[in-house]
Amino acid sequence: MITIEPSPSLSAVPTDQGSDLGVGPYAYSIINQQYRHMVDQEGGVREDRDPEYLHQMRVGSRRLRTALQVFDQVVKLPKAARIQSIRKISQTLGRLRDLDVQIADLEQDYGQRIVHKAQLKALQKALGMLKKQRRQVFAEIEGLLAQPLYTNLKRAYEDWLRSPQFRAMAELPLILVLPDLLNPLIAKLLLHPGWLVTGVEVSPAHRQTLHDLRKVCKSVRYQAEFFSNFYGPGFQAWIKELKTWQDNLGKVQDTYVLTGLLADQCDATTNLSQLHGVMAEKRQGALTDWERTRLRYLSPGFRQTLYEQVLHPQLDQTPTPEEPEAFLVNPAINPPGSSDPPCRELGL
Repeated sequence: MITIEPSPSLSAVPTDQGSDLGVGPYAYSIINQQYRHMVDQEGGVREDRDPEYLHQMRVGSRRLRTALQVFDQVVKLPKAARIQSIRKISQTLGRLRDLDVQIADLEQDYGQRIVHKAQLKALQKALGMLKKQRRQVFAEIEGLLAQPLYTNLKRAYEDWLRSPQFRAMAELPLILVLPDLLNPLIAKLLLHPGWLVTGVEVSPAHRQTLHDLRKVCKSVRYQAEFFSNFYGPGFQAWIKELKTWQDNLGKVQDTYVLTGLLADQCDATTNLSQLHGVMAEKRQGALTDWERTRLRYLSPGFRQTLYEQVLHPQLDQTPTPEEPEAFLVNPAINPPGSSDPPCRELGL
């Protein structure tokens, strides 16, 4: 089993140029890093011996897409290197990754917990179908990696990285525009209707809303990680929470996908009560802290503190072990006696 850092380190990104650090060089470093991480997994994906290569290539493609969104007004990329090309690659990789997750769930989780013979038979039937689909999708990926779409994309990035082209905004100091780069996606997260779904209301009817919230959490997390070097421990803790809810909402979505898959594979007389009970238990476990979290995201104090944090980046911000993983309490935001949850709760 290979070991790959799940979140590529930003240690190579320049942060030591003081207030003179320009947004252009920083954008270049982020794009270069995410592109390299994506293409470095290609050989492992082709060999198809370890699913982690596929996972990391998909992560790299999504991080690269996010980087292009963030720095859209900073860099000038050739057409073959733009978001549309990366999106198609990312989507195909995502289909295979989703199948890998579903297969692993059936083999390593549900298959170990179900004892009812009829339900085990249904699982085995679903597993066989998933593996057949996986072979088909993997063949698509093999073809995609040999197609001009992918080869042209790599050539375009290699050319651009050798001779990058920028827009006028690239000359601005990063410290000046950093809050403006972060705020749009944060606003999208805070305005998402998923926070209005109460814990007692979570049902298949809210599946798409929560699935979309998961995708927004992931995009915001990727973007925040690009700039985490410029913020303190509270910001780091918030990123960790986004990752937690990205994973938890993913588990909820996976149970609904499996439910639909089994419904297609089984006739109406098949008793799947034990399996449905296990999936309901998994959803409940994933949403244990949902109500507290969603109410905090609807709290004026939380929102204001998050925006205040983003508005005050610092160059060479390095959290120390002594610092608490929490947003610092701001008396102006949460005065004594305030009805809002105290800001220290934002430490998660």
